[in-house]
Amino acid sequence: MDNDTAMPEDELPLHGAGERLRLAREKAGMTLAQVAAETRIPQRHLEVIEAGRFAELPARTYAIGFSRTYARLLGLDEGQVLDEVRADLADSDPAERQRVATFEPGDPARVPSRGLTVLSIAAVILLLVGGTMFYSRVIAPGAGPASLLGPDKAPAGPASTAPAPASMPSPTPTGGSVVFTSLEDGSWIKFYDASGKQLMQKQMAKGESYTVPADASGPMVWTGRPEAFAITIGGQAVPKLSEVQVTMKDVPVTAAALLARPAPTPAQPATSAPATPAPTPAPVATGSAN
Repeated sequence: MDNDTAMPEDELPLHGAGERLRLAREKAGMTLAQVAAETRIPQRHLEVIEAGRFAELPARTYAIGFSRTYARLLGLDEGQVLDEVRADLADSDPAERQRVATFEPGDPARVPSRGLTVLSIAAVILLLVGGTMFYSRVIAPGAGPASLLGPDKAPAGPASTAPAPASMPSPTPTGGSVVFTSLEDGSWIKFYDASGKQLMQKQMAKGESYTVPADASGPMVWTGRPEAFAITIGGQAVPKLSEVQVTMKDVPVTAAALLARPAPTPAQPATSAPATPAPTPAPVATGSAN
């Protein structure tokens, strides 16, 4: 063999990237199982690479990345091997000539696993949801997307069903001073005790009050205008003697007696003595008036 046809011992008659890698592996005395253990590339993929069937790998990026790792392990020129891999890919699929590699992993260990990818996506979703909730509740509470129906067609919210606060009932008086207050001008009234002794008699002006003496024995009242007098016991209002104009006589006006009386109604005036014409009022009032 002459010098023109002789080959250096370190050069091999290669016809493609796959064959170059296979021969280099055999020269290094390694098996496919050993290469798979060193590179963490599945042995079935190594077999496909050595056969030059790069298009059968899951994706172009796998062909580039696995070939680079394989060449690096065997000490081959990575750039030359990758150029041959790209040429083989272009020959197997003309469309590959127009593609530009966007991700060429140099080590399969750097390729994220499916589980890691899922966890990463879940983490991003949780961050987005948490950030949205924090913004809507802390930074801008109440700020949210407007109704898609527009301001005139937005669904009306349910009517408020919260009950109105109930008014607190007035406490029932249990005793105290009995006070009659005239609600009209010229309302005649007479107070006397059980023995008939007069305590007070006059035509009271509007707003004028009279306090029944606490020491009076069986005080009673006589008036033809019971609806014209408001009554309080211990400062708390109690029902009038009647809601209609009627003559009432000998009606006990102690606190206990007034509290025991049923509340009068317009249709049913309070029980009273038979109607008796009111006497002509005396010109001068006797007794004390508040």
